[in-house]
Amino acid sequence: MKHGKKYAFIGFMLMILTFSFAKVAYANDDIIPLPNINVSIGGQTGDGEATGSSSVQLLLLMTIISIAPSILIMMTSFTRITIVFHFVRSALGTQQMPPNQVLIGLALFLTLFIMGPIFTEINETAITPYSAGEMSQREFVATAMEPLREFMFAQAEDKDVALFVSLSGEEYATIAEIPNRVLIPAFILGEITKGFIFGFCIYIPFIIIDMVVASVLMAMGMMMLPPAMISLPFKILLFVLADGWSYIIEIIIRTF
Repeated sequence: MKHGKKYAFIGFMLMILTFSFAKVAYANDDIIPLPNINVSIGGQTGDGEATGSSSVQLLLLMTIISIAPSILIMMTSFTRITIVFHFVRSALGTQQMPPNQVLIGLALFLTLFIMGPIFTEINETAITPYSAGEMSQREFVATAMEPLREFMFAQAEDKDVALFVSLSGEEYATIAEIPNRVLIPAFILGEITKGFIFGFCIYIPFIIIDMVVASVLMAMGMMMLPPAMISLPFKILLFVLADGWSYIIEIIIRTF
C-alpha cells in the first residue's frame, strides 16, 4: 500500500508539472506551436479522379502485417516446436530457465530454418511476380497459399482432416477442393497432438530419475527433504551429458 500511494503521488505530481509546462508554453508567444498533421488514404489523378489502387495495397499490407503472427504460429512448425520446448523445461523442473524469450526466439529461428524452402518458393512464385504487376491480388493469394497448403497437408493427420470435413457438412472429391478453413484447424490439431506425444516421451527418463531419488531418500529416512530439489542437479547433468538440446532439436527437424 505504501508503494502504491508513493507511485500515485509521483504520477499526480508529474501530471501537474506537465499541465504547468503546457500552460507556460502556450502563454509564451515565442514558442512555435506544433504543426497539424493529417494522414489521408487515397489521391487524385491529373484528371481529378480518385485513385484507389495504392490505398487498397496499403490496407492489404497493414492487414497482412496484423495477421502475420497468427499465420506464423498457426500455419508453420512453430506450434509443435514451442510445445516441445515447454515440455522439456517442465520435465527438467528448472522453472523459468531457459526464459520464455529464449525458447520463443529459438523456436522462431528453427521455424525459419524448417520453412525456409517454402518461404523461398512463395517469394519466387507469388511475391516477386505480384510486385512486378504480373498477377492480380486474387492470383497472388492463391499462389502464395499453395506451398503452405502442401506443407500442411503433408503434416496433418488424415483423421483430423476427416473430422473437420465431416464437421463442415460438405463433401470434397479431391484434396485440392478442401478449403483453408477446413485444412488449417486440422493441421493445428495435429501439431498440438504431436507436441504432446513428444512431451510424453521426454518426461519418461526424468520421471525415472525422480522415482529413484525419492526411493533413495525414503530408504535413508530423509522423508522431509523434497525429492525434486535433489533430483534437479541429476536431471540437468543427464540432459547435458546426453547433449539433450541438440538431440531434441534434431528429432524435431527430422519429423518435418
